[in-house]
Amino acid sequence: MGTLYKRGNIWWMKYYRNGKPHYKSSKSPKKMVAKRLLDSIEGEIAQGKVPSVHFDKTTFSQLSDDFLNDYRINQKKSLKRATQSANRLNQFFENYKAQQITTPVIQEYILKRLEDGVSNATINRELSALKRMLNLGLKQTPPLVDRVPHIPMLKENNARKGFFEHNEFIRLREHLPPYLRGMVTFAYKTGWRFTEITGLTWAQVDLEQRIVWLEVGETKNDEGRTVYLDEELQAIIERQSTERKSRSVITPYVFPNSRGTGRMLDIRGSFAKACEKAGIGKRLFHDFRRTAIRNMVRAGVPEQIVMKISGHKTRSVFERYNIVNNEDLKWATRKQSDYLSSLTVTNTVTVTPLATKKGASRNG
Repeated sequence: MGTLYKRGNIWWMKYYRNGKPHYKSSKSPKKMVAKRLLDSIEGEIAQGKVPSVHFDKTTFSQLSDDFLNDYRINQKKSLKRATQSANRLNQFFENYKAQQITTPVIQEYILKRLEDGVSNATINRELSALKRMLNLGLKQTPPLVDRVPHIPMLKENNARKGFFEHNEFIRLREHLPPYLRGMVTFAYKTGWRFTEITGLTWAQVDLEQRIVWLEVGETKNDEGRTVYLDEELQAIIERQSTERKSRSVITPYVFPNSRGTGRMLDIRGSFAKACEKAGIGKRLFHDFRRTAIRNMVRAGVPEQIVMKISGHKTRSVFERYNIVNNEDLKWATRKQSDYLSSLTVTNTVTVTPLATKKGASRNG
């Protein structure tokens, strides 16, 4: 059983949990307030729970540090993005205890971020980080929090809009520096990410079998991937091999930097200039990924195979890249019109009037 005692004007409590004494201030000069708090603590202990007063010391900063340590321990590739989200959250929740992070407080955070002009998608990433922090705190032994409050998520438009029509890609490629043309063609046809292409080494190429592959752990979803080369891509890889042999510095990368001495790191400047010269407006390298997926679907490649090539695990994410534009809608209208026309022809019955013999009477 616990006991109450005074320190100055404030009532304190002494209680036992797992055989160990614990001391806690009621923060009140009233004995009845301290008594109710002590009864509550003893009730939670009797139910095998950690008393809720134990969570008062847990701060947001502690949850944030544990969250980032979890990313580091598990060597997650999205550590940089997680750090950005944690830093943003810290600007608001820095002085908060975990117990003070309630749904109304979270809504205040959302409103502030919206007032700052931040997109719904970015806010949702930050809210997901906050939820992960609290869940990790709940799973600790002993737990750092006693509950995870409801965290409302914002509606966002997940559809990806940027892509290249074929004639736009051709114009863009013509205005790119020569060392980038083969690389963007590879991106246009395979839908691989920038880092996957720039990190491709000759150890991952088999020209005889006409394949290139990514090892397990080298992709965003940590799964391996293999692509068979068509005639154009085969010629590009062979040309890269020939150029590699002519250089004084041998690099392991299939698509090296402009000097051919190491890995390609950043092409945004050259890419933006080429887009401007080609007259296609502002585009992103990632638009190649969306375009490749859409083109494969248009060509009739089964979605499961497209997802294997692009490296998408779930269909919900894949669907964001399978973009429909006006030409697709016109094509759908033509297909429907042709189909309905064929039904009209099939179901039309031509009635030929019976011929009457010359001179035959009307009554037969």
